[in-house]
Amino acid sequence: MYQLTKKFPQKRAFITGAASGLGKAFCLALAKENWIIGICDISEDKLQQTAQEINQLGGKAIAYGLDVSDEENYKEVADKFLAATHGIDLLINNAGVGDGTVFEDYSLNNWKWMVGINQMGVIYGCHFFVPVMKKQRAGQIINIASAAAFSSAATMSPYNVTKAAVLSLSETLYAEITRDNVNISVVMPTFFRTNIVQHAKGNPEEIETAKLLLATSGLEADKVADYILKKAGNKKFYIILPKRAKLFYMLKRFSPNFFLWFNTWIYANRNKLKQNLKKKYEKIEAKQK
Repeated sequence: MYQLTKKFPQKRAFITGAASGLGKAFCLALAKENWIIGICDISEDKLQQTAQEINQLGGKAIAYGLDVSDEENYKEVADKFLAATHGIDLLINNAGVGDGTVFEDYSLNNWKWMVGINQMGVIYGCHFFVPVMKKQRAGQIINIASAAAFSSAATMSPYNVTKAAVLSLSETLYAEITRDNVNISVVMPTFFRTNIVQHAKGNPEEIETAKLLLATSGLEADKVADYILKKAGNKKFYIILPKRAKLFYMLKRFSPNFFLWFNTWIYANRNKLKQNLKKKYEKIEAKQK
């Protein structure tokens, strides 16, 4: 049993981006421990499938179609959830999109789209639920950022910027809400198998590279969700995974100039590295046949 389940006997969770990937993995893990889960996504067909699976596992799903970048839509959904559950114990700001290309080729409209989902979606979630948690003097927030929040890899500026904002917001909230018995964690993983680039609008070559990184990561969403829930239950603030991400984090902290050089080297050698990724992917595919 998760520590979060022991801590919050009413077991009321609100999860964005819940129709697939990591969001769905969170839902299914909590459903096995009979949580009431407000599940939100723009993909309402997939959302209904997730709801069915939650209910079959012993949880209770309350499904909401939600565009996290829409303030009015978010407020309406948050109000409905709070009216149905009379409070909230766990908020997981998970909804997000991955995208990228070199800075000058990414349109301002695409920037607004990315900021709306990855940054404002998290801000809205915290805005509508933090006051409730503080009033309750109980709650847990899990903000899904990314290793991009600190690694700032080339061709990923919109993603890097929005995830860095999630990290900064989480650090700020930590100082403001922990004395009210509200815990917060920020999650910074590298690539794992999910569909985060399904709505990408950037350079097709960069999107293909991202898909290769996801497919060859060796990390599955259910394992990631389980790890995060365990760490958050133990009041871990920075949740960084896997080991490679932790190494990158330490490298930037203790050798920032080398880290900058390393990012530059990766960008200069990106075509060769992509070919290596393709070979790795082909080997994985061959083994699965």
